[in-house]
Amino acid sequence: MSEILLEVRDLTVQYQTDLETVHAVNGVSFALGREETLGLVGETGAGKTTVALSLMRLLPQPVGKVVSGQILLQGQDIMALKEAEMRAIRGEVVSMIFQDPMTSLNPVVTVGDQIKESLLLHAAGQKDKAAIDRRVEEVLELVGIPAARKKEYPLQFSGGMRQRIVIAIALACEPQLLIADEPTTALDVTIQAQVLALMRQLKKRLQTSMIMITHDLGIVAQVCDKVAVVYAGEIVEYGTIEDIFTGERHHPYMQGLFGSIPSVGGVRERRLKPIEGLMPDPTDLPKGCPFSPRCAHCTERCREERPADFTEGTHRIKCHLYHGGE
Repeated sequence: MSEILLEVRDLTVQYQTDLETVHAVNGVSFALGREETLGLVGETGAGKTTVALSLMRLLPQPVGKVVSGQILLQGQDIMALKEAEMRAIRGEVVSMIFQDPMTSLNPVVTVGDQIKESLLLHAAGQKDKAAIDRRVEEVLELVGIPAARKKEYPLQFSGGMRQRIVIAIALACEPQLLIADEPTTALDVTIQAQVLALMRQLKKRLQTSMIMITHDLGIVAQVCDKVAVVYAGEIVEYGTIEDIFTGERHHPYMQGLFGSIPSVGGVRERRLKPIEGLMPDPTDLPKGCPFSPRCAHCTERCREERPADFTEGTHRIKCHLYHGGE
């Protein structure tokens, strides 16, 4: 078993306003070893990005609050750190690729200067201009962009190349943990494949751990070692890639996600079977299992009682179905 780099224990996050409280993340726990990749999978609004922002301590203020739980990075609880200490960690120890490359880059600053900003922040007084300029060129070459283009602006690059620049910024200081928040959403399938191949290559070369946030199970199958399936702010299923894709037992939500994957041209071609209904309102979650209003296996117990984890080796499923719920 690899050394644990990140451990999240019972994380609960809320967005609180004068009018309502949004229960965005509800008791999430997982661990990530060095050089491992964890996939956070779920529908839009499941709480995946909120988990990522919590790990970076970038929740929108003053509404976003970590109500309870611990985030241990290299054994240190980052929730106990001062903001100045956290700034020293962002970019150097943990870094994030944000969702949309079209809005993640400053349009009036050259791409070279945007990469340089992170390097200057973490140079620890050793601000050798020539060395930093060489590092900017190295990072651009690393992601497949000619170093000579460092003086150009984001508008002079295509969407796929902008995503490569965002990756370059995130990797400039060679962080130990990289969080990728749906890094291929805005890209066509050809460029998506190139970006994923690049990320796998860089992860292996730099020996970086990664959290991949996505709703695409195909991406999960390509790049992840472990998978956490998130629904209404909870991890409803968790396991290795083998547990999720070859295991016999699954949470009903996971069964629904598999049923929504198209099968074209194969021997066992089948029709899509969508999940009925919508995710619950995070300001008014159900009393029992959050998936109960959409679940074909729902019982009275499901409506009234929160399920505990059913554990089978490395595989965890939060469902009454495997505790004699039927």
